[in-house]
Amino acid sequence: MNSITMKLQADELIRLALQEDITSEDVSTNAVMPTAQQGTVDLIAKEDGIMAGLDVYARVFTLLDPATVVTFQVKDGDRVKPGDLIGTVTGDIRVLLSGERVALNYLQRMSGIATYTRQVADLLEGSGVTLLDTRKTTPNCRIFEKYAVRVGGGCNHRYNLSDGVLLKDNHIGAAGSITNAIQMAKAYAPFVRKIEIEVETLEQVKEAVDAGADIIMLDNMTPDTMRQAVELIDGRAQTECSGNITKENIARIREIGVDFVSSGALTHSAPILDISMKHLHAI
Repeated sequence: MNSITMKLQADELIRLALQEDITSEDVSTNAVMPTAQQGTVDLIAKEDGIMAGLDVYARVFTLLDPATVVTFQVKDGDRVKPGDLIGTVTGDIRVLLSGERVALNYLQRMSGIATYTRQVADLLEGSGVTLLDTRKTTPNCRIFEKYAVRVGGGCNHRYNLSDGVLLKDNHIGAAGSITNAIQMAKAYAPFVRKIEIEVETLEQVKEAVDAGADIIMLDNMTPDTMRQAVELIDGRAQTECSGNITKENIARIREIGVDFVSSGALTHSAPILDISMKHLHAI
């Protein structure tokens, strides 16, 4: 994690995750380890993938006990393969056991997102299309999941509802029309904010251009319709396509001419990366 703000937010969320997992005590650990004993455990990759979330993994243990020492053989963004030693954790065995699941949950999830994002980004390499995530994230894990997207080679769309103007179908319905929605947004939002609007037909594309949208999101369009939309917009607004875009179908976007492609699948459908803590022993 790079910023002080992110670290502060991460600490609060990690504490909540630990409190969820340890409501009063770790009964299993306290049963077999009634007193403090120093130990060490290895962190091992079990499949190919891209690492993300190593600082978060380590922070789980140092929040439980600042004396815990975590050392890594790799860094975020590195590729690992089965059997690779990712790192070691040394400290009170009770801390190693109690923090294991929360730490792995973060690391497996974040590394899975980074791995899936890298696979998708590779399919767009050289096309000039920027890959974006969405707000389809796990509640209270957005800070971690959007970071993982960046590690994997994607870019972040808006972080939250305060971050930018994106007028979707229900906003348009509430405003009465695309033109009304854009005019109201321009009157309300600071002039430095771009206005993005979601459209589903070529008629809506024309209305959005005429109303002065800065970014036009082509939602759930066929490749042929998207191509016509890009020609119709003709550089008068930036273009983004979205709607059920996954690793399996994103290649069709390469030559259409859009500026951005956003995919909720980067965060809501990425499988975890299989990683284990093994070889725990006293020292």
